[in-house]
Amino acid sequence: MGDVASSSKSRKRSRSSSKFIATCKRKWRKAGVPAKAGVVLGGIVAVICVMALVMGLIRMVQWHIEVTDVQKRQEEMVQKYDFDPGNIISDAQFFNADAMSQAEVQAFIIRHGPNCTSANCLPVKTFDTSDIAANSLCKTYKGAKGESASAIIYKSSQACGVSEKVLLTVMQKEQHLIGTANPTDFQYKAAMGLSCPDDADCDPRYAGFFNQVYGAAKRFKYYQAHESQYGYHAGTLNYVQYHPNKSCGGSEVYIRNSATALLYVYTPYQPNTASLKAGLGEGDACSSYGNRNFALIYNNWFGDPRK
Repeated sequence: MGDVASSSKSRKRSRSSSKFIATCKRKWRKAGVPAKAGVVLGGIVAVICVMALVMGLIRMVQWHIEVTDVQKRQEEMVQKYDFDPGNIISDAQFFNADAMSQAEVQAFIIRHGPNCTSANCLPVKTFDTSDIAANSLCKTYKGAKGESASAIIYKSSQACGVSEKVLLTVMQKEQHLIGTANPTDFQYKAAMGLSCPDDADCDPRYAGFFNQVYGAAKRFKYYQAHESQYGYHAGTLNYVQYHPNKSCGGSEVYIRNSATALLYVYTPYQPNTASLKAGLGEGDACSSYGNRNFALIYNNWFGDPRK
């Protein structure tokens, strides 16, 4: 009895389907050219949309796999060399303008500096500074005659919201000013390496200790505010070269935070294996040292920069 009822229902569905198909055929024959074209075009668009969605899904899966592989490699670098190219310093440490007081900056410079009495030594050297009005990036800097290096570092940090520890570290990795018994005029002129290429003169607008320190603090804030205009971005994969010579190659880096992205905008290279193996020494012809040295110097002076 059940088989007869089931067979009857199947025949009814078959007749209904046949009627629907026949109705569609009649409507198609009666439809004009514009209507038929619209139906065909709609079908094509639907197919294209489905294909785009499928391709997008495939690309998303591929990207996830690539990110996972890169992150695994970076974790291995941390274990082996205590260096993560995607997390050189945390945002919390980089933008902590209250990391040190001026007195602490001065004591730090003295403690890590040489025993010298020369007026050219960093702990005692003074500089005339000028007023700089507040803008969208930094607060007002009130200039003065004969300001100490520690005052300039502290006031620049307070004005622009960049850690005093970061400014001290950048200064050291660029010109080794802290600990040098008799710094040269160029070391002061290019204190932070800001717009001072290794093979050319400094931009006059940024030459000099005050212009370098305040300018670097402001530049970091500019990079942060305009990160989309530069080639390094947090939360995604970024190709970073090992050396200015493109033939030396590079690798994808998953940059985890804004501070690390800013360091790459400032110094656009990552250390290669030879550079990491060398510690603070020299690697090979394709080694770069700026961001490696930043991490090593900061860690030696202030502890793990990633925390």
